Amino acid sequence: MLTDEQMRYPIGKFEAPSFYTGEMMGNWINTIRNLPEKMRQVTNGLTEAQLDTPYRTGGWTIRQVVHHVADSHMNSLMRFKWAMTEDNPTIKPYDEAGFATLADYKLPIAPTLKMLEGIHVHLVALFESFNEADLSRTYTHPATGKTSPLREIIGMYAWHSEHHLAHITETVKKF
Repeated sequence: MLTDEQMRYPIGKFEAPSFYTGEMMGNWINTIRNLPEKMRQVTNGLTEAQLDTPYRTGGWTIRQVVHHVADSHMNSLMRFKWAMTEDNPTIKPYDEAGFATLADYKLPIAPTLKMLEGIHVHLVALFESFNEADLSRTYTHPATGKTSPLREIIGMYAWHSEHHLAHITETVKKF
């Protein structure tokens, strides 16, 4: 069992690699491709009470994590599209914690898992179409001022997928 502190980052924090390989990119794309089914499998059969269990003290519930991943990856889809159609756009951040308090985060997760599946079909189609020039396109995050190439962002969203999947899988082990 992981401690509450370990559950904050159950797979560690994302660190951008110093170089990128085709194998690395393929693995990241597959992680993103497979996330909706993995989330469906790990949440299948959970009771309402289990879905409303926080993954750590003060953390989101499993239900909120599922809704958050869909919102986050929906935002990422738009960010990738902006980066492909604009020159180094500044993306719009959103209040993740605020979103988690909205009424739709109390909904059943089945529609959200369908939404996540559709979002990931679009993400994978984009990623598989990218050439080297596309992977070098960038966007800037206004909160950090950091400009990031799309190849790094793909890795970050693959990490984000595994990060939140681990929140759920580690919590389910306690049931």
